[in-house]
Amino acid sequence: MINDLIDFYLKSHPVTIGVLIVLSIYFIVLNWVFFYRYFSLSSWFARENNSLESLLMGASSVNESSFLSHFLKSSDYITKEILQLGMLAATKEATKGLSILSVFASTTPFIGLFGTVVSILDTFTHIGSTSGSISIVSSGVSDALIATAAGIFVAIFAYTYHQILKRKSYEIISFIQMQSEAIIARNSN
Repeated sequence: MINDLIDFYLKSHPVTIGVLIVLSIYFIVLNWVFFYRYFSLSSWFARENNSLESLLMGASSVNESSFLSHFLKSSDYITKEILQLGMLAATKEATKGLSILSVFASTTPFIGLFGTVVSILDTFTHIGSTSGSISIVSSGVSDALIATAAGIFVAIFAYTYHQILKRKSYEIISFIQMQSEAIIARNSN
């Protein structure tokens, strides 16, 4: 195993090694972003769920821990505009981190493909300078495709993480929207 890695490193083009390093950094960053945002959104979701349940059980206002409580305290009167401002601020906060996951999901296959193309070009260059056979071509191409596989691997995680966080954000915003509507309904009576 170690010998195979050393052999791959020695045979690979420096650009391919650089691409694999970049994809490794992307993978570390996207995992950090996902887990950080997932756990923070999960705790936020629980707070908003509790606040909504207490509103539905007859509480006069949202819980102190609800995102809307800050906006409701900022004004003497509860208006639809203040609640909409709270919704916009919550949407902005809930969707943090989604853009980086989206960028990673869309760019990593191309980064991997770039490493593959450079490796294949390097393989053809070596074939031209020596009397190459099909085994040299197949070995070079199989090593080159590792960069594409790595790019697709990272993209799969980035896209999956993006969808999970997007759904969590949507659920939080829905709970805040339901709280806003419950508050407006109570104040209009």
